[in-house]
Amino acid sequence: METILFKLLAFIVAIGLLVSVHEFGHFWVARRLGVRVLRFSIGFGRPLWRRQSSPREPEYVIAAIPLGGYVKMLDEREGPVEPAELPRAFNRQSLPVRTAIVVAGPLANLLFAILAFWLVLMLGESGIRPLVGAIAPGSPAAVARIAPGDEILSVNESLTPTWNHVLQGLAKASLSSEPVLIAGTGRDGLDFERQIPAEAIGDLAENGDILERLGITPERPHVPPVFGEVLPGEPAAQAGIQTDDRIIRADQAAIGDWAAWVEYVRARPGQPITLLLERDGQQLQLQLIPASRETSGEPIGRIGALNKPLPESELARYRVEYRLGPVAAITSAADRTLEYSWLTLKVIGRILSGQASVKNLSGPLSIADAAGKTASYGLVYFLKFLAVVSISLGVLNLLPVPVLDGGHLVFFLIEAIRGGPLPEHWLEQGQRIGLAILAALMALALYVDLTRFFG
Repeated sequence: METILFKLLAFIVAIGLLVSVHEFGHFWVARRLGVRVLRFSIGFGRPLWRRQSSPREPEYVIAAIPLGGYVKMLDEREGPVEPAELPRAFNRQSLPVRTAIVVAGPLANLLFAILAFWLVLMLGESGIRPLVGAIAPGSPAAVARIAPGDEILSVNESLTPTWNHVLQGLAKASLSSEPVLIAGTGRDGLDFERQIPAEAIGDLAENGDILERLGITPERPHVPPVFGEVLPGEPAAQAGIQTDDRIIRADQAAIGDWAAWVEYVRARPGQPITLLLERDGQQLQLQLIPASRETSGEPIGRIGALNKPLPESELARYRVEYRLGPVAAITSAADRTLEYSWLTLKVIGRILSGQASVKNLSGPLSIADAAGKTASYGLVYFLKFLAVVSISLGVLNLLPVPVLDGGHLVFFLIEAIRGGPLPEHWLEQGQRIGLAILAALMALALYVDLTRFFG
């Protein structure tokens, strides 16, 4: 329950913040261009807090349902306007002014993403150095002559200081038909360039593990099967396991490292395991029954114990701290925002054309899950999550769907071509169509979420 509440809180904070940024864009530009703003609301429904300094100033509201917000401007289409106030009504403004106000919301989201990425690059990103551990025979990576011991330095000329950067580069490359260019340094110290067909990556929603599909296993430090922290009240503690115990065998299987032990436990929820341990130079035998926990609809075993941490000297080879100065960081943040924006558009286009699965969609459950996970990892991860969602919010709002900002821009374009305002019944019909499209998309995204989490 605490995990669910934490994810819900992180989701509300993320959505509330990003919607506030979006609506503030509309609000700020409208005020600067002389349009009267009646209300700036964060959330919908019953107001929990409101403030208005004078009848001529905007009313600021925080409402009960924190999953959205809006800016209400003076507009003759929504009610009578005093003659003296007509020059400040939104509908009386020129096309350039109305266009600037509408564009300001999505633009604010993109600017926020640049700011968030800039902070991330200034604070520094931690990651795992992209060292290749093993290559599956006959795999696309093997055909491309990528070898164990290689370090991947770039994907399609984008630098990849960590495995996360490699995955981002491969995800972007999967949306193109051009071969993926991978550059790096081999175990012998010589630089190399290799090519992998883009189709080898496949649809990310259907083949989520890109590295596994390419046949690449990252190099990992050898972690001995030695217990570190043993959590009180969990199966490991109940079985009598202690810190510094070393696993020799589980049932009749020799356990060579901690990863092998984790896989052994995960595959045996509720099944007794006979452990042969070494403690203080002596061998002893214990009976252990892993608890069962559901993950992605499948039961897995867990015992409530961690491995003994490796010395820092052994981990230094694998860890990377990626940080930029203020000027370089702002340029890189802008480039990253443009890259993610273009990637979002390409994914939408591929879904609409049937080239990509609808599983690429993320609904409220997926967003809440990601919000909770990134918030638990730390500020840098949560900022990166906010930046990506802010880009998605900005790009999606520019789609030519009535009720979205992009739909308003289409109406403005038609108005400019016609040389006059559109008939009211056109606008009303467009709103109905837009709401139907949005409802269908939300239902589809929720369905994808439910199948993702509950099979």
